[in-house]
Amino acid sequence: MYQYFLPVLWSFLACVGFTLLFNIRGWGIPITCAGGALGWLIYLLFGKTIPAALLASAFIGVYAEIAARLRRCPVTGYVLVALLPLVPGGGIYYAMRQMLSQDMDQARITLLETFGMATALAIGSMLSSSVFRASWSYVKRLHAQVHLHERHHHS
Repeated sequence: MYQYFLPVLWSFLACVGFTLLFNIRGWGIPITCAGGALGWLIYLLFGKTIPAALLASAFIGVYAEIAARLRRCPVTGYVLVALLPLVPGGGIYYAMRQMLSQDMDQARITLLETFGMATALAIGSMLSSSVFRASWSYVKRLHAQVHLHERHHHS
């Protein structure tokens, strides 16, 4: 349990400071931080791999879209803050360190893994957000048509 609890808690807490930077206030702070914590939990549960990062960021994309609509706030802050714990800053650091140590083969491997992680985060969040928005628009149009049809039959 501690292998998941503490990292998820740290992820939640890491997001707190960034909510201030993105001007997220009130209930938006714990909601956004929960998105980051849940994204990190998904990443851990699926093995801390590039596909796990893709799944976690896809979850965060949908989570942020829903949270932003419920709170009637821009989605950008929600998605960016929740993604921050997954950003592979350590990979960049280690790749630079390996380059300075003249270990170019390991540096190349680390950079490719880091690039894969960053790409997975971008694709997962953008793709899920795009699919959600398209689906949301479709559902709203369908809902409007049903109401129009009902009003036509009642008159």
